[in-house]
Amino acid sequence: MKVQNGTCSDVRVAYIGGGSHGWAWTFFKDLAREEKMSGIIDLYDIDRLMAEQNAEIGTRLFKRSDVKGNWKFEVSGSLKELLEKKPEFVIISILPGTFDHMESDVHLPEKYGIYQSVGDTAGPGGLVRALRTIPMFVEIAEAIKEYCPETLVINYTNPMTLCVKTLYRVFPQIKAFGCCHEVFGTQKILRDMYQLATGETDVERDEVIVNVQGINHFTWFDRASCRGVDLFPIYRKFIDEHFEDGYHDPDRNWMNGTFNCAHRVKMDLFNKYGNIAAAGDRHLAEFLPGDVYLRDPEQVHQWKFALTPVSWRKERQAEKIEEAKRLASGEEELKLEATGEEGILLMKALCGLNRMVSNVNIPNTAGQIPNLPRTAVVETNAVFYKGTIQPIFAGEMKPVIRDLVMPHVENHERILEAAMKPNFGLAYEAFMNDPLVHGRISREDGEKLLKEMIQNTLDVLPEGWKKEIQ
Repeated sequence: MKVQNGTCSDVRVAYIGGGSHGWAWTFFKDLAREEKMSGIIDLYDIDRLMAEQNAEIGTRLFKRSDVKGNWKFEVSGSLKELLEKKPEFVIISILPGTFDHMESDVHLPEKYGIYQSVGDTAGPGGLVRALRTIPMFVEIAEAIKEYCPETLVINYTNPMTLCVKTLYRVFPQIKAFGCCHEVFGTQKILRDMYQLATGETDVERDEVIVNVQGINHFTWFDRASCRGVDLFPIYRKFIDEHFEDGYHDPDRNWMNGTFNCAHRVKMDLFNKYGNIAAAGDRHLAEFLPGDVYLRDPEQVHQWKFALTPVSWRKERQAEKIEEAKRLASGEEELKLEATGEEGILLMKALCGLNRMVSNVNIPNTAGQIPNLPRTAVVETNAVFYKGTIQPIFAGEMKPVIRDLVMPHVENHERILEAAMKPNFGLAYEAFMNDPLVHGRISREDGEKLLKEMIQNTLDVLPEGWKKEIQ
């Protein structure tokens, strides 16, 4: 890598999950709009054809006259081949298993009245997804330790907290962090409310300055301001006036898409606890007891968010596969548009081109949140600059909010140990202690359900799980 005259060239990026139709294309679009970085994107995927397809899509993109960046694309056939080239950055965005596995994760618990709006982080689905994800991240961490221990590692895969936790468990000296855009969405809502309250119309999302506390997808702001104005009174007034209807993005309606919501869950959490919950309602609901927001589909509808069916994900995947063929053949072109993601900006800062602050998922070893365990992986702000991720002291969480977070922090320890051994007893303990499950199913039915869920994902689990569920 060369840094001179405010630019960074010959940057090598190793992309694990390089056949992605989501994060990879987003990454390409952001690179295409960036003039100050260039280099090689090396794609690796267990489906090599998809990685080769993305390499062709990327190559076509960077031949276009409207593209600012200068990047070349390669494809590697193994982790060893990918990482022994000593990349400056490793990006991880993989789908752990298949959507058939996820269909079991999300929908099998519905037989017992347990509903999940996402199913990739908390709840029964998040747990079983973690059991198959952790061994994959063990392999990745071991390969990074062996071939490129100084590389900076950026994870986008869910369950975010346990992915990052696994990387550090296997290789404590790893330079890894997890990126998530959920905080950005809440900043945009606060920006919009600020504009409505003040009449100003030229406010950027990053002008909303927030203190971030929590764990991934269950993050909170205890302070928020914009252009020197405290946003808490503005937020409180908006909720007082609009709680029943919620907040509707002018370009999106909660009923017109499975990812959308009216933000009533986060409004309700603010009324109850006094801090701003900073993730999408679909994620937030899964961290609370199952009868609060996810008792049944009717209750979900009343709170104006959606249960995302895996059938929808499968349909979208089929559409993306066809789109990838058209993009690789040149029949279509990627639309260059602002993605709102910060991955490229963080990479620029880590290369030494600038300095920035953003939310990040890393271990709590510096005591960023003093009243959470040092062993927890937490989401707080951090300063990014040349080769360094410096966590910012976020302060103690409100005791009442910490009490909501701690069951999940404790479960992360159980789930990680369960996956590393493997051990059904620990997984079952975590399962029954999860707020979505606790008190909503008998211990006998809980054991039956968890064993059936694990059975449905055995083909991508370590061999030891067969014995554990007999």
